[in-house]
Amino acid sequence: MAKKAVASMRKGEGRGFAKVIKMVKSPKTGAYVFHEEIVINEQVKDFLAK
Repeated sequence: MAKKAVASMRKGEGRGFAKVIKMVKSPKTGAYVFHEEIVINEQVKDFLAK
């Protein structure tokens, strides 16, 4: 499945996006959770700042 996602990002329309993975600590359990999102390159810093 990941190969299909990477292959589609190599085409012309996908070069302006980045897959961002952020590690967040859950306040309820104390365990770490990973949030994945595909965002526009200009919004990467905003996503990580949240």
